[in-house]
Amino acid sequence: MAEMIIDARSTMISSGLEVKRILPFRQRRMVGPFIFLDHAGPTKPAPQLLPELDVLPHPHIGLSTITYLLEGKVTHRDSLGVEQIISPGEVNWMTAGKGISHSERFEDPSFLLQSSLQMLQSWVALPEQVEEMDPTFTNFSARELPVVTDKGIWMRVIAGDAYGFKSNVHTFSPLFYIHAVIDAKAQFTLPEQYSERAVYVVSGTIEVGAQKYGGGKMLVYGKNEQPIFTALEKTVVMLLGGRTTRQEIHLVEFCVVAERKN
Repeated sequence: MAEMIIDARSTMISSGLEVKRILPFRQRRMVGPFIFLDHAGPTKPAPQLLPELDVLPHPHIGLSTITYLLEGKVTHRDSLGVEQIISPGEVNWMTAGKGISHSERFEDPSFLLQSSLQMLQSWVALPEQVEEMDPTFTNFSARELPVVTDKGIWMRVIAGDAYGFKSNVHTFSPLFYIHAVIDAKAQFTLPEQYSERAVYVVSGTIEVGAQKYGGGKMLVYGKNEQPIFTALEKTVVMLLGGRTTRQEIHLVEFCVVAERKN
C-alpha cells in the first residue's frame, strides 16, 4: 500500500507556462533526495506565443537541477556562460552548489510543426559536505544513457542505479531517476534497494492493489513495500527515489524558501 498519493497542482512559472507541481507537497516535502518536481505540458502554443513560455534568469543554491524533455526543444543559459539546446531524451544536469543562475527559453518554433512541448524538471538536494561546491553544468545525450527493455517495457535510466543498470550522470547521493514507457497489460515494479521510492504517472493509467491511477498522480512507497503495477493502457511514468538524510531535509526547507523569495 502506498504511503501517500500526491495530486499534482497547477502553477504558473512564467507568463505563459503552466506546470503540474508534484513536489514539494505539504505532507511530503521530498522523496529520497528529490525536493522538487514540475511537469510542463504537453502544450502546443501558437509560434508567436512561444516567448511567453520563457523562464527568465533565476538563482539556485545548494542543489542540482535536472531538466528532461519528452517533447520539444529548450535553450538553457546560465551564469557560467553555458548555452545548451536540449532535445528529448537528453539530460541537463546543473549543480548549483554555492550559487548559479540560469534561464530556460523556447526560441525555436520549428519543433511545433511535429510535436508539442513536454518537460520535467526536478531538484536534487546536495549532501551537506558538497552543498557549497563550485557550480557545474553537464549535458548528456540520449545515447549516453542506458536503456532497459523487457516484454512491454522500455526504460531510460536518467540518473543513478536501478535494475542492474547505472547511468553515466554523476550524482552525490544514492538515487534513481527513470523515464519508462509501459505497454497495456505489462507489469513493472520499483527498484528494491532504496528507502524512499515513487512513481509519477505522466500519461495513461496504472493499477495497483485494485486501485487505478491516471496522469498527474504520484504514489510514494517505503522500503518494505514492493508493489506490482499494471499498465491498463500505454502509459508513461517517471520512477524516482533514493536515500534521505536529516541534513537534506533541513536543506529542502532552506532551498524552497530561498527560491520562493526570488
